[in-house]
Amino acid sequence: MTTTSLDAIALGKQLHASDISDIAIALLDEQGTVAAWTHTAERLVGFRAGEVVGRSATLVLPSFEEATTTSAFVERCRAENGWSGATAVRHRDRRVLDASVRLTMLHGQDGTARWLASVTDAVPRSGDAIDRSVRGPLLAHTPIGVGIRDRQLRSTYVNDVAESHDGLPRERRLGRRFTEVLPGANAEGIEAVMRQVLQNGTTRIHEYRTWLPTCPEHQFAASFQCLQGADGQALGVCIIGADVTASRRTRERLAVLSQASTHLGSTLDVTQVSQELADLAVPLLADHVTVDLEQSISFGEGAPVRIGATGRRFPCLRRAGLASIHQGGRPSPWARGEPVFVPPISPFTDVLRAGKSVLEPVLDTSSGTWVDKVPELAHGVREHGVHSIMIVPIRARRSLLGVALFVRTKDPAPFHEVDLLLAEELVGRAARSLNNARQYARKHTAALTLQRHLLPRRLAGGTAIDAASRYLPADLDHGVGGDWFDVIPLSGARVALVVGDVIGHGLHAAATMGRLRTAVHTLAAMELPPDEVLAHLDDTVQRLSEEDADTPVQIPAVVGATCLYAVYDPATRRCTMARAGHPPPAIIDPQGRVTYLDLPTGAPLGVGLGDPPESVELELAEGSVLALYTDGLIETRDHDIEEGMRRLGTVLAQPGRSLEDLCDIATQSLPDQAPCDDVTLLLVRTRSLCPTRVASWTLPGDQSAVRSARTLAARQLTEWGLQGLQDATQLIVSELVTNAIRHGTGQIELRLVRHQVLTCEVSDTGPCTPRPRRARTMDENGRGLFLVTNLCRRWGSRPVPGGKVVWADQDLPHTSGLRAAAA
Repeated sequence: MTTTSLDAIALGKQLHASDISDIAIALLDEQGTVAAWTHTAERLVGFRAGEVVGRSATLVLPSFEEATTTSAFVERCRAENGWSGATAVRHRDRRVLDASVRLTMLHGQDGTARWLASVTDAVPRSGDAIDRSVRGPLLAHTPIGVGIRDRQLRSTYVNDVAESHDGLPRERRLGRRFTEVLPGANAEGIEAVMRQVLQNGTTRIHEYRTWLPTCPEHQFAASFQCLQGADGQALGVCIIGADVTASRRTRERLAVLSQASTHLGSTLDVTQVSQELADLAVPLLADHVTVDLEQSISFGEGAPVRIGATGRRFPCLRRAGLASIHQGGRPSPWARGEPVFVPPISPFTDVLRAGKSVLEPVLDTSSGTWVDKVPELAHGVREHGVHSIMIVPIRARRSLLGVALFVRTKDPAPFHEVDLLLAEELVGRAARSLNNARQYARKHTAALTLQRHLLPRRLAGGTAIDAASRYLPADLDHGVGGDWFDVIPLSGARVALVVGDVIGHGLHAAATMGRLRTAVHTLAAMELPPDEVLAHLDDTVQRLSEEDADTPVQIPAVVGATCLYAVYDPATRRCTMARAGHPPPAIIDPQGRVTYLDLPTGAPLGVGLGDPPESVELELAEGSVLALYTDGLIETRDHDIEEGMRRLGTVLAQPGRSLEDLCDIATQSLPDQAPCDDVTLLLVRTRSLCPTRVASWTLPGDQSAVRSARTLAARQLTEWGLQGLQDATQLIVSELVTNAIRHGTGQIELRLVRHQVLTCEVSDTGPCTPRPRRARTMDENGRGLFLVTNLCRRWGSRPVPGGKVVWADQDLPHTSGLRAAAA
């Protein structure tokens, strides 16, 4: 329901000035004869004053004819002090109109009486029923003060309601002017209006305020109409007055709430939306408001609760919004964030079961009612004087999101239907925002869960590095993004370090991140240099973008990512890295000096523009800290990248801190506002392998190298205390060196590395990468790599400048591993 429709419904059910401006009236004597006529009556039915004054009212009201002749109708009106209802009205052109008619009894001096006939909502008669749900019944039941004044402005007739408007009894009013009994600006203004009406023969609307001894200020609207005799001359003035205080207050509330509610639901935080709703309604509409949500709404988990399908078990509610004029103590015992107990037999259960609002203008708080089901609630209700409540369901289509409770304590006026309409309008607006927030929370939770499952659960730095990381998802307005990081063990105790950021947010970004992370692991297993890894990853992103297009001819949407890939070798302390559109890494030496490495930037992945990535190699001192991060850590809404890099550098320049402490300080030093992008930080502290853990030899490229390699390997394993691995290692070395001699040229390098595993590496200048093949029964060759596969944990090869390296890893014996760790 829009604000405009609410205005029409709410204000249509309470009288205001425009409702009495076009009421057609006529003055009748006790026998039903027309005594005076008005211009509004002439406009309605077409008869002029000379045609109806002095004649029976049945000329215009044909349905009264039989009753008037027998005087039964007059007697009935006198007994009931008036009459109202829908009846027929005859037009001068013989048309019959359906209208709402009201007869009001007026009292004069010496016990004389007159009747005022007021007609509204006249429409041509048809077979269809007339909808008078707005003004017709209203005028039939709303207290309206009526008075007749002569040409000298003296009161001649008045009804009983007029006294409640200004406090003047009938005896003091009749025969006197306003200025004689109510001196002041109001009386003078009213008489000035009546003189204009008498002079011009028109109708005027006048609004004024009065203060009664027993009531606060009230706002009134009065219609002044000139009464005409048979000759068309003015006989006096008819005044119809109504109390429009309630409708004015409603309009004022509506205007304020309508303006304020434009900001309702500007966020996707369900708790904040709930609190905004409560704050908006207090104190304009209620003295105390609570908003309780079905507990899964906040987390976006579980299926929505369907209205009418709650059965015996009602949904668990949790307080999400609370506002009250009462400081400290409140009528309700539950604070924000706490679960709310719903009494099994109460108006709340009716709302939860049927999904319809409940209005209790007068709340029964006597002993034995549903209030006593919760002693803490009963105490608060009686202590604060809760006397009127509204319970409105928060619903989205057939889903129940929660309930909102509106309470009046200090305000003595009970809630009415118009208040309920206003409350339902506000709750409806909040429900739309809450439903959007619920749906977003579900998507956000799914994306966050997916991303966390895709990110590494632990960082395996091996003997090469110590590592620590932090990941902070973006705020609810922007959603989870596509940031990722990785530490991937490589052969020879080396390690690959990766940080990337997929463009965009949500499930699509998280899923794309997972696909890219898998691709990086595959490329890392191929032992490619960083620039080649990023080049292959760029092709992968472009293919993913093309696959996402709806049709082959459709231009794919721009999908991209930034990435930094680095490989660190603890044996040489050399680090090779390349980046594709990613922020530069920070290097902190053991003394705490911070340097941002000036790597070639490269174009983001999948964009297809700019120069290809370029690798840079540098040597790192042992104990250096390498910081890889995404732009969410250094760039915010109000701070540029340079400022963020300075802030990060200041945080990292603390050589005595642990990596975990540095991660905490770096993320906690972010500006106070919620991040608009994911924040990812990967910190690694480099180690170096002790020279005693690495042994290498240069061998000739002929068959003599095989025997030498076996002897050297056995001798080194004995020195390391790994005699149990000699047989397997000699076989592995024999096969790898034999392949190098057969498929390569020049000298051969043999290296043994003792770290978490024992790695055997053979380097040669041959371009061919070894591949296992299944040897047939009579084949003399082809079984070497099959033998290596069965003797080692895993094996592989990697390209190096001028050739390749073939390697094989073996698990260390447990006892040997302990000695190695002690060494």
